[in-house]
Amino acid sequence: MNKIALIYSFNTKKTGKIAERIREEFGDDNLIPVNAEELTEEQFLSFDQFVLGVPTWFDGELPNYWDEFVPALEDMDLKGRKFALFGLGDQKGYPENFLDGLGLMAEILEGQGAGLVGFTSTEGYEFESSRAARGDLFAGLAIDYENQGSMNKERVKAWVEQLRSEFS
Repeated sequence: MNKIALIYSFNTKKTGKIAERIREEFGDDNLIPVNAEELTEEQFLSFDQFVLGVPTWFDGELPNYWDEFVPALEDMDLKGRKFALFGLGDQKGYPENFLDGLGLMAEILEGQGAGLVGFTSTEGYEFESSRAARGDLFAGLAIDYENQGSMNKERVKAWVEQLRSEFS
């Protein structure tokens, strides 16, 4: 398996915990942690496979560090590169835009020709709308730390197993 970039903000608590869980589940040195807040275009383009941590901020927005990198993404040709996204959101506190940050990032990447992997079921979640939902699937791993934290370990484990085959 090729080296995979695991990009998330090292300054986040919950996203960081999920990223660490993902690393533990992969159990090897194939995941290379990269701080999203210090990400350069050159560093980004040195990988062909990615796992991106994309929490939703406020009323369905990307975090500042991703928002600031979007102009660079919009200038990139990402054809042939695979992306798996994991997002954090609060389905009870923000049911009208649950995981919108993940959905926004998915749309941006696909617009540049990227291939998305790691889709997961919307079953077991209760929300009004989400830009990350595509029919009965999310465009990545959906994490709700506030309301379903006890399910994180199981969800991450199943997702990493799925990614092992989708990244190979």
